[in-house]
Amino acid sequence: MEKTRSPERLVFFTDAVAAIALTLLVLPLSELVPELSAEHAEAIQVFTDNQWKIYTFLLSFAVIARLWYAHHQIFEHVQAYNTALVYLNFGWIFTVALLPFPTQIVGGFQTSRFAVLFYIGTILVNSLCYTAMVLVIRRSPEVRGDAPPVDDQGLINSVLTSSAFLVSFIVGAIWPHLGYWALLLVAAAQWIARWIKPRSAVANGS
Repeated sequence: MEKTRSPERLVFFTDAVAAIALTLLVLPLSELVPELSAEHAEAIQVFTDNQWKIYTFLLSFAVIARLWYAHHQIFEHVQAYNTALVYLNFGWIFTVALLPFPTQIVGGFQTSRFAVLFYIGTILVNSLCYTAMVLVIRRSPEVRGDAPPVDDQGLINSVLTSSAFLVSFIVGAIWPHLGYWALLLVAAAQWIARWIKPRSAVANGS
């Protein structure tokens, strides 16, 4: 049997990376203050002249917070880790650590096709890593241990979320100005996943 270990250090390390990524998001905004001050601009111009950068900061903060929360929930089903889970988790970590970079590109280039695809593509890869982790946890009793299994609802939610990010990526490739709006499909996917659960329960007679 493959050697397994407690996931605590892996989780703590992942939490630290997410916290650092959230902190890095605000640094480009902080750098605007001395620039405008040197130009003797009004303080309010920090907001009025940089609305898009502030929007991308808020969007990315919400995205990373949501990704972290989903990661936290899925690791409640983990009592040990194996090699596959570690590699996938590092893929997840990589995309979270990377996200401040495409965020800054989006803040500067807005609806440029490359900016849109780089941003959404980073989140898409993160979501695919998450979905793969869900599958590993479901199929690996040695990883799950005595923890409750990931139910069908969790799998459906992760698959639909990844599918929504993929559709958003395709929309962004064809119509870059609609790419960020297409991210709203993720909320629709999560609503559909919640709708499927009671329907499945009725079909199974539970």
